[in-house]
Amino acid sequence: MMPSHRERFSTGEYRHLVTLENPGNPIPDGDGGFTEGYAPLTPPVMWASIAPATATDLEHNAAGTVLSTASHIIRMAFHPEVTTETRITYASHVYQVTGYHNDELRDLELVITAEEVLGG
Repeated sequence: MMPSHRERFSTGEYRHLVTLENPGNPIPDGDGGFTEGYAPLTPPVMWASIAPATATDLEHNAAGTVLSTASHIIRMAFHPEVTTETRITYASHVYQVTGYHNDELRDLELVITAEEVLGG
């Protein structure tokens, strides 16, 4: 029997309430061009842990994969819509997903590498 989310993770581990979005339809800018819009995932809000990435974190998470640069490691319950196109927002911080893996391939937890978008 697979453990429930509550059995697998302590509630204190995920203390950042984040918003998840993927690129949506282009939005007309009024001058004949378009700007990139974002659409919320379903569900759009989840609890996560966010921590600055260390060299050890990046080596561990990159084992056997191609990894671009990352400034943070974000851990959260598995969400099937998260991709490298996903934007994660916490308070005034915006993170662009650069890589992710389904921890233990059991659809329980995602370990995400992300770059903080400065001025985002």
